[in-house]
Amino acid sequence: MKKKPVLGITMGDAAGIGSEITVKALLTPEIYDICTPVVFGDASQIKRAAGIIGAADKVEVHTIDHPAKAEPSVKRIEVIDLHNVPEDVPFGQVNAACGKAAYEFIAKAVSFAADNSIHAIVTAPLNKAALHDGGCPYPGHTEILANLTHTKDYSMMLVSPKLRVIHVSTHIQLRKACDACTKERVLKVIHLADETLKLMGFAKPRIAVSGLNPHCGEGGLFGDEEIKEIIPACEAARAEGLDVSGPIAPDTVFHRAANKGEFDIVVVMYHDQGHIPLKVLGFSSGVNITVGLPCIRTSVDHGTAFEIAGKGIADPESMLEALRIGAQMAKVKFGLD
Repeated sequence: MKKKPVLGITMGDAAGIGSEITVKALLTPEIYDICTPVVFGDASQIKRAAGIIGAADKVEVHTIDHPAKAEPSVKRIEVIDLHNVPEDVPFGQVNAACGKAAYEFIAKAVSFAADNSIHAIVTAPLNKAALHDGGCPYPGHTEILANLTHTKDYSMMLVSPKLRVIHVSTHIQLRKACDACTKERVLKVIHLADETLKLMGFAKPRIAVSGLNPHCGEGGLFGDEEIKEIIPACEAARAEGLDVSGPIAPDTVFHRAANKGEFDIVVVMYHDQGHIPLKVLGFSSGVNITVGLPCIRTSVDHGTAFEIAGKGIADPESMLEALRIGAQMAKVKFGLD
């Protein structure tokens, strides 16, 4: 009998909603049909979250030291406890200890992913200020994971029920993002899109490539990046047999992908070009995937929500979607049930 994929859930910043959405997701019976979830975090914070949502008497928080020992169920949450969060940490405040702990949760999960003790990492949100105050110089999960896994060619993919996008550049100044749109980088991201969608079950992904400039530069009148970089990248990808369309004007490509169903994913040139349409169409159900890593990583596509942390009202839908997609990708990559 094949086994279900083991998913390592990193708890994120303890002052935010990470522990709450983790517990809410793990109280969903269907999750145990598709994966074996293990939390990398702080057991006392998971217990606190269970109490906040009124589930303290419904679920046991059990600690283990290795994912192989996990026997989770809707009544039992398995936690690899790093004991690194103060018990009385206040919700909704930037806290260096929480930032440092959140980084340590990720590093621990990566160490188990390295030998396939877990088959995917699913991350709850970080707070960038707390992360920096805690001594981590990276802007977020994507860069942390790339550094920990020694990965140079990676990208951010966002997935919602109606739209998928993958980025040529993400957390860089907009002026610099234009210079990042090279033929080599665009072609690499097209390949990453194709490889990742195949893990998600698409046999022949239909990839659209967005232009950078209005009307794709209008033949060079509004910029020549399309002519010099993006068109050659699309042509090279098509020559390799990939199903690639574009570049397509940014003001039409998302409609054609999301509303007309012409494409499975859009390669976007910079952060907001992809984030804005996706969050308009699926803010609460979006999932963030880091592609190009040696391990699978999916994540919620929202922040720590300090304004509602500790109130028991956080929506776990993005976490549930991240678990579903992580399980699907792991099944294909590892040949699991």
